Amino acid sequence: MLDRLAHALRTVHPDRPAVLRHTRLGTTRVRIRRGELADLADTYATALHARGLTEGTTLGVAVRPGPRALAVMLAAHRLGLRIAVLDPAAGPDVLAARLSLAQPDLVLADAAAQAAAGWAEPLARRAGLALPPLDVIGPVATLGRRLPGCAPGLRLGRFGASVPRVPGRDTHERDADAVIVFTSGTTARPRAVVHTRNGLAAGLRTVTDLVDPRPGTTVVGGTFFVLVPALTAGAAVALPARTPTALARQLARLAPAHTYLTPPQLRAALAVGARFTGRVWTGSAPADAALLRRVKQAGADQAWGVYALTELFPAAAVEEVEKSAFTGPGDLVGAPLPGVRTDLGPDGELLLTGPGARHRYLGEEPDPWVRTGDRGALDGNGRIVLGGRLKDMVLRRAENIYPGLYEPALHLPGVALAVLVGVPSGDGDERLVALVQPVPGTDPDRLRAALNAPLDRMGTARPDAVLFGEVPLTGRSRKPDRAAASAYCAGELST
Repeated sequence: MLDRLAHALRTVHPDRPAVLRHTRLGTTRVRIRRGELADLADTYATALHARGLTEGTTLGVAVRPGPRALAVMLAAHRLGLRIAVLDPAAGPDVLAARLSLAQPDLVLADAAAQAAAGWAEPLARRAGLALPPLDVIGPVATLGRRLPGCAPGLRLGRFGASVPRVPGRDTHERDADAVIVFTSGTTARPRAVVHTRNGLAAGLRTVTDLVDPRPGTTVVGGTFFVLVPALTAGAAVALPARTPTALARQLARLAPAHTYLTPPQLRAALAVGARFTGRVWTGSAPADAALLRRVKQAGADQAWGVYALTELFPAAAVEEVEKSAFTGPGDLVGAPLPGVRTDLGPDGELLLTGPGARHRYLGEEPDPWVRTGDRGALDGNGRIVLGGRLKDMVLRRAENIYPGLYEPALHLPGVALAVLVGVPSGDGDERLVALVQPVPGTDPDRLRAALNAPLDRMGTARPDAVLFGEVPLTGRSRKPDRAAASAYCAGELST
């Protein structure tokens, strides 16, 4: 897939826009053209090769999503490098542990990433961050504009044909590690997901077949799994504006054929009256049927929820009509996508495998089956239904309650987000509390009355209390922070 993209950027309308950007004045400008993106990837490949990076070595990357990050990925693919994706916002201790595990031969970082990680010491002190040990970080080079305190820039020269291209990498016999992505794990024991070149290509093919981007159209989204299929097909990609109001203006101006946003981004955009066009895709956090319906009411032709994991992207997808028609317990996330197979563990944990599944966790033996951590089941049509995270189980009066089985029923019109959490009751038991975040402007008395029907249907899992408030979010994907929600509910109930 990356080979196809590199070829398409040069041969299919190289003068057309590849990546667009939304300006502060509300206009859209071309950030980089297709041929320019191909040239940038070749320039990076030349520079990395000159630094002595060769097939099999590891390149750490802490660069914001966009053309530079994609060009680095193409350059690494050409040279046969393994990329370790670094998140500087994880904090210096976690970052140091991850770097120690991945042991990159070189780290590429833009100025913003260096400031956040503590590599640009003057800016880091201002932000209150500690500097990770230099002997753990290893060699660092700045990509893009340098600021005071940043590492020296990656030395760029003219690209040339002398840079080797690793042959035969798309064959099974010569498959190798492509990318390391860090997921949950403590400072003492980081967790690193390793995808091979073939596995990464399989995931990208699945996205392409699912979304079917068309040449000459515009796509709004910023992740790697958006950029590669869209650009390969000949579409232009607009990185989402950072604020909800600017995003709403961007969507109105571009009228994209496809829009990829996280559920929190969708909720924020809807709150300021954003209108949608074409097909809208969301994932990385739970997306209930009510949210998908709101997106279609705001103009989208289709609204899709995508079930994906760091270890397997994507696994399943469901459109709003199908999701809204589902009346059983739990969260319908759709039929497994082609090639994805399912199984259930003894405790009901959903297990997944397929061509796009991760090869292994770094430092561990390969395992084809991905443990999702989700309690799952298959309905009569072979579709995946989730019953919540196993670790989120609430134990009340000796009964195991899985929040994911009941939370979808709380997402009525007027509910932006709702979670069920356990709150310690002081006697070793837990109270089950529903924290409901209303859509701005919703009448609280009417909403509380409307919630009585789904609460009655919960039977023995009916919450002990229902609180209205903002659901805390966490992480890059802005998922509900259940620990913070539990602490908030405990504080509210104690007053």
